[in-house]
Amino acid sequence: MKAAFAVALLATTAAAPAPVSEAELKNTIETLVSFGTRHTLSDTTSDTRGIGAARRWTEAKFAAISKDCGNCLVIETPDAMMTSARVPVPAKIVDVLAIQPGTSDPNRVIIISAHIDSRNSDPMDAKGDAPGANDDGSGTAAVIEAARVLSKQKFPATIVYAVLSGEEQGLLGGKLLAQTAKAKGWRVEAVLNNDIVGNSHGIGGARDDKTVRVFSEGTKATETPEQANRRRYNGGEVDSPARNLSRYIAALPGAGIRVEEVYRTDRFGRGGDQVPMLEAGFPAVRITERQEHYDRQHQNIRTENGRRYGDLIDGVDFPYLAKVTGLNIKALAALASAPGVPTGVAIEGQVSPDTTIKWKPVPGATGYRVWWRPTTSAAWTQHRDVGADATSLVLKGIDIDSWFFGVSALGPNGSASPVVFPGPAGAFMAD
Repeated sequence: MKAAFAVALLATTAAAPAPVSEAELKNTIETLVSFGTRHTLSDTTSDTRGIGAARRWTEAKFAAISKDCGNCLVIETPDAMMTSARVPVPAKIVDVLAIQPGTSDPNRVIIISAHIDSRNSDPMDAKGDAPGANDDGSGTAAVIEAARVLSKQKFPATIVYAVLSGEEQGLLGGKLLAQTAKAKGWRVEAVLNNDIVGNSHGIGGARDDKTVRVFSEGTKATETPEQANRRRYNGGEVDSPARNLSRYIAALPGAGIRVEEVYRTDRFGRGGDQVPMLEAGFPAVRITERQEHYDRQHQNIRTENGRRYGDLIDGVDFPYLAKVTGLNIKALAALASAPGVPTGVAIEGQVSPDTTIKWKPVPGATGYRVWWRPTTSAAWTQHRDVGADATSLVLKGIDIDSWFFGVSALGPNGSASPVVFPGPAGAFMAD
């Protein structure tokens, strides 16, 4: 069934991106590890140790990438004084953003994010070494590499490469990013949050270098009680914007790595910077390696009874990280090249053998693809295309009771937006 969806996601208008460089990924992580600790409350003035040095290095790296593409990136460092259970005294949280403005639809924004801060066993220890090679040096390396590769191209929509602080102290960088997006009035269509994406070996010898997990919320964090009642009655529990974004990523052809969709907002009882983005109403997913190695997460560097602990660089599988980075790049290019997602999507057809689906026109769309699937199917299975002037389609003989429906916008060369499920449960943006 996933294949039926994948066949319909054709090539995008974007040119084939340059290859991902394992050497660049390794250089980034080696540099981040060299700062000793990147704890959010660590030194901010030193040029060689602490979170301040790491953030300034990242800013300089983005600036160099921008210079190489003719100053195509706008570098910003939004900040805010914040507190949390792990930040008892107000501290300045700083995000580092590289913004690649869109050519024709710049207020529509696609974000790739990761957190640069690290920690060891004690979340309040701001002085001890916390190399954070995989958590989340790997995600930060993927964000920077995506900027290097995609900055050579131009896209209708804006791409934001976001390196966040304060994740380990209460998802603070994600909260700051959400505040920044709202203040700028961005229409955020998708957030790809990469957190722990560079390891392929689990505890006990398990290994998987061919699969990556994409986590997505089932029902929207912003759902009102009235919307929840409607959703419980008519369906939509597995059709949030994040869930259909996850399906979109999983169906991309030629990604080079298998996507395992996980129908949870995050790992059980755990969290990441996609959560505050979801709470702000922005579609977001978490991308994470298939085999986590828990001895290498939130641990002081040590050896006990022959067992090594600590998040060191020798725990990073760079060929695997390159594949995950390539998936992100492909998804970013596809999303930023395609038209925006349809809005105003609605269906009707009760007490009728036919179903009518409606939507508002999408600027730049060359057509629309109406999807439907059995209510028990995880993936979209059937579709019908209509022209650019259409804003509705009557599906004769397809009753509204037995199927779920959605619509995506089509662009040049077969590019397509994610599928939008009708009503508030599936709306990517407020109509």
